[in-house]
Amino acid sequence: MTNMAKTLKANTPKVTSTSSAVLTDFQETFKTSKRAYFAQIEKYPKLKLIDTFCFFLVLLGVIQCTFIILIRDNFPFNAFLAGFIICVGQFVLLMSLWLQLCNSFPGISKNRAFAEFIVASLILHFVCLHFIN
Repeated sequence: MTNMAKTLKANTPKVTSTSSAVLTDFQETFKTSKRAYFAQIEKYPKLKLIDTFCFFLVLLGVIQCTFIILIRDNFPFNAFLAGFIICVGQFVLLMSLWLQLCNSFPGISKNRAFAEFIVASLILHFVCLHFIN
């Protein structure tokens, strides 16, 4: 056992970065991401509205899950699933619209991106409405 422990100890790689270096790297990455996000928002101010709606959808999904956990009953389970799925689905559609409006896809016009978003949202709402029964 002791020989095996010595072998394992000798083969383990040494960690060169400390926790403070990792924290510094994380802070630097966070600041860079924050700067890039606010630069994007300055360039396209309508994206702030999409971000606000996305925050609302996340909050609504958390409230629904918390409610189901607190009442400890999932009697209208189809209604919960439809409500939660529509929050997640609309969030995904909004992120897709957000990316398309940032000129990440130069071949797609903003009007076409918005039209695709509207059609996909209508289909999502139709499916979730029929899922409730």
